[in-house]
Amino acid sequence: MEKRWVLKQKGRKDDVENLAQELNIEPVLANLLLQRGVKTFEDARRFFRPELSDLYDPFLMKDMDLAVERIEKAVKNNENILIYGDYDVDGTTSVALMYSFLKKFHPNIDFYVPDRYSEGYGISIQGINYAIEKNVKLIIALDCGIKANEKVAYAKENGIDFIICDHHYPGSELPDAVAVLDAKRPDCNYPFKELSGCGVGFKLIQAYSITNNIPFGELIEYLDLVVVSIASDIVPIVDENRILAHFGLIQINKAPREGLKSIIQISGLSGKKIAVEDIVFKLGPRINAAGRMESAHKAVELLLAANAANAKTSANSVDDFNDARKNIDRSITQDALRMLFDKSKLEEKKSTVLYNSKWHKGVVGIVASRLIETYYRPTVILTASNGMATGSARSVMGYDIYQAIEKCADLLENFGGHMYAAGLTMKIDNVSKFIDRFERIVSETILDEQLVPQIEIDAELKLSEITPKFFRILKQFQPFGPENMAPVFLAENVSDNGEGRIVGPSKEHLKLALIHEEEPFKGFPAIAFQQANNFDYIRSGDSFDICYTIDENNFRDKSTIQLNIKDIKINKRD
Repeated sequence: MEKRWVLKQKGRKDDVENLAQELNIEPVLANLLLQRGVKTFEDARRFFRPELSDLYDPFLMKDMDLAVERIEKAVKNNENILIYGDYDVDGTTSVALMYSFLKKFHPNIDFYVPDRYSEGYGISIQGINYAIEKNVKLIIALDCGIKANEKVAYAKENGIDFIICDHHYPGSELPDAVAVLDAKRPDCNYPFKELSGCGVGFKLIQAYSITNNIPFGELIEYLDLVVVSIASDIVPIVDENRILAHFGLIQINKAPREGLKSIIQISGLSGKKIAVEDIVFKLGPRINAAGRMESAHKAVELLLAANAANAKTSANSVDDFNDARKNIDRSITQDALRMLFDKSKLEEKKSTVLYNSKWHKGVVGIVASRLIETYYRPTVILTASNGMATGSARSVMGYDIYQAIEKCADLLENFGGHMYAAGLTMKIDNVSKFIDRFERIVSETILDEQLVPQIEIDAELKLSEITPKFFRILKQFQPFGPENMAPVFLAENVSDNGEGRIVGPSKEHLKLALIHEEEPFKGFPAIAFQQANNFDYIRSGDSFDICYTIDENNFRDKSTIQLNIKDIKINKRD
C-alpha cells in the first residue's frame, strides 16, 4: 500500500537557533523539541528530566475531595468496598492498583471485572447484584462508568454508593455518583485531560495518601501498573503521563511486582531493559488475552500474585490464552478479508463495516486494526453476543471515529471510546441501517488524504549527521508514544553498499548497509520490515529515498545504531 509522506513544518528559524544555543544541541534536535511543545529551558528540563514533584495536585480534579471523604467513611465504618474495573489492560491494572493499595489498611475489599461475553463493557446489573449479595456499600469503578447512569441509579436504590474513576468522554448527564473523577467532564479544570483509567486511579490514591499522611514514596510501587496501562491504552505520553511513564519504566525495570516479573520472563524479555514498545507488543497483549478468551479475573490475579509460584502459574495461563487469541485472530482476519474481496464496488466505499454472528467477540478490535492495514478506512467489526450485534471500531489517522459513531446514536444501545477506537452495541435488526448511515457520515466528513496511509516526517537528516552525541540526546526523548512518537527522518539519494540481503522466515524483510555520497565508505546498518519487494531495485545500486527512525540494536552484548526504514521511495528513472 503506497504511503503519503508529509514533512512537518519547521519551527521559526530564530526559535530553533535560540533553543539550540540555550541547550547546546544541534538545530535539528531543537526543532524536534519545538514540534513537541518544548520552547524554553524549563520546558526542556521537564521533558528530559521529569520529576515526581511535577505531578499535579490531585485535588485539582473535580470531586476528588468527595471521593476521598467517601473512602475514609467506608474505612472508618468498616464497610465492604468493591473495586470494579473494565476487562482490558487499563481496567485490570486499575483494579490491581486500587485493590492492593486499599487492602493494606482495610480488609473488607473485593474486586469484580465483568465478563466480556455475558455482561459486556462497563458497569453491569450482574456486577451490582454481586455487590448487593456481598453487602457492599461502596463501589469504586475504574476505567468505566462515566455513562452508567441507570446502573448507578440502580445501585443507589439498593444502598450502594459509587465513585467513578474514568477517562472516557461523558454523556450529556453524569451518573448520580458520590464522586465522578474524569478530567474530560466539562466542569473539571484539571490541567491534563489524557490520563489513563489507571492514571485516574493513581490520582485518587495520591489524594487519599495526602489526606492521611501516607508518604508519597509508598506509592512508587504502583507505578509499574500505571505505565503498563499508559502504554497499552495508547494514551498520549506527554505532560503528566510522561512523568508517570518515565518513573513507571524505572519501577518495572528495577522492582516489578511478581506478576509482571513472570510475564516479562515468559515474553522472553528477562535481562532486557523494558521499553514502552515491549509493553505494547508483548506484555499488554498477554494481559489482555485473559479477558478476550476467558475471564479478566485471571489477569487481575496475575497482577496481584503474592509470590513467584502463583505468578508463574498465572503467567502461563495468560500466555496460553494469548496463543489461542492469535490463532482465532488470524482465522477471523482471513474470513473478513474474504468478505471484503467478495463485495462489489469496494473501492467506492469510504468505510468498512462487517458483521458475522460467529466471530469471536474477544478479537474483533484486533481484526478491525488488521483490516485497516489492508484497506485503509475507518473500520467497524461486529459479531453477535447476547442477542445483540456488538463490536469494535478503529480509525485512520486524523479521523474521529467516535464522532461518526455518535451521529448513529439513535441506532445504538450503547457506545463509548475515543477518537481512534470505540466499542458499540446495537440490535441485530439495526446492523444494515448502521452500515448505510455510518458510510454516509464517513463519506461526508472524511478528507480524501485521510484515506491514504500517511507517514509524518519530523525532519530531514543526512546519514552523516547521525553522530554518537546526536543519538545519545535522541534517546532521551523516550519514552515514546502518542504525541511524542519516535522521530521520523528523511534521507534522500541513499544506496546500498552491496551487502544488502533479504531476511526473515518468509523472506519478507531487507537488511541493508546504506551509504550516501558524503560518506561513501561508511555503511549504516538498516532494517526494512515487509519491504523485500524493493530488493531488485536496491541491489542495482541506484539511489532511493527513505524515511526512518534511529534505533539501537543489541546483539551479543554489543550495541550499535541501526536505521529502521519505515518506507522506501524509488527514484524514477528517466
